[in-house]
Amino acid sequence: MKSNTRIAVVGGGLGGLAAARLLQKAGVNAQVYEQAPSFLKLGAGIHISPNVMKVMRAMGIEKELEAVGSSPDRWRSRDGVSGEILFEIALGDIARQRFGASYLTVRRGDFHELMLNTLQSGTIHFGKKLVELNDDGHCITLNFEDGTTDEADLVIGADGINSKIREKLLGPERPNYTGDIAHRAMFSAKGLKGFESDQCSKWWSGDRHIVIYYVDKHRDEIYYVTGVPYPQWNTTESWLPSSRDEMREAFAGWHPAIQSLIDATQEVTKWPLMDRNPLPIWSEGRLVMLGDACHPMKPHMAQGAGMAIEDAAMLVRCLQETGLDNHEAAFQLYKANRSERATRVQRVSKQNSWLRFGEDPSWCFGYDVFEVPLVSAESRQEHGLAHSSE
Repeated sequence: MKSNTRIAVVGGGLGGLAAARLLQKAGVNAQVYEQAPSFLKLGAGIHISPNVMKVMRAMGIEKELEAVGSSPDRWRSRDGVSGEILFEIALGDIARQRFGASYLTVRRGDFHELMLNTLQSGTIHFGKKLVELNDDGHCITLNFEDGTTDEADLVIGADGINSKIREKLLGPERPNYTGDIAHRAMFSAKGLKGFESDQCSKWWSGDRHIVIYYVDKHRDEIYYVTGVPYPQWNTTESWLPSSRDEMREAFAGWHPAIQSLIDATQEVTKWPLMDRNPLPIWSEGRLVMLGDACHPMKPHMAQGAGMAIEDAAMLVRCLQETGLDNHEAAFQLYKANRSERATRVQRVSKQNSWLRFGEDPSWCFGYDVFEVPLVSAESRQEHGLAHSSE
């Protein structure tokens, strides 16, 4: 690709960093603008499934991730009250053989830091909150809250559910509160008493669940995240403190192992789960979006970050396919090859049915964004029209 094209990536999250790294590997000048004042190792866990690890391989950090993350031997689905195993799939070496890469659970901060370190020096700019951008037909001027500006030939909006790029394309609109919250906690596994943890499991009962897994290679720290109905979120805060008492109330009557997990909890927070309806467009002119900017979803498949990272890889692949001089064709090709998969993951995540009972996860875990045959924008449009007339 032409190396003198300037691409601005707005948002330094996992999808934005993947896009910047893959663009730089392709010889493109990619700069990242992140509104946070500095890099923070947030205290959360994350799944990196084989479909995502294939992108990490291309970015050059597959081995580094395997050196720090936990590689669970299996995924277990359990009944929250009885503890009965409802379904399980083998992971570990079997995941590598079956799906083509490892399945890891890691600290999100470790993952983020490894991705950050792949970028060329000086290409991520912190404290850059985008307030406006203007396209004069030749380039885009980005205006930041700190009074600075910069210019780019193309802009990738990787700036999350409240994306300024989405707002520019579609107007201001608040995301939808789904009616559920997620409690999150991470703490030393040494504090557990009476809890024999699977390496990675999800416990379900009625209208709620809890996902539990280790976040480091030596399994010193354990993390959990829940999905619990919560009638209203009457604050603009992105999260609030929670408590063991609130957790005990939410999971009253659940298995003793879950009660002991709650007893060992040091600090716990609660986060509203937000989403949007599928967007009519993902790009316009020199602007294009990825990840939560264009398809935010509930975290119930553990694929939200994975979809953003796959988006980044497909976007760069499409730009290489058409050439940077034909970016509008690349953006159409990108949406044609991502919207169906992203919408499916969005739908299954909303249903919260993933891996509860027996099913084959190959369509998700076995996917390879670099090898899947490209579908033309025209054929995807015809396919969509055919489905709409059925």
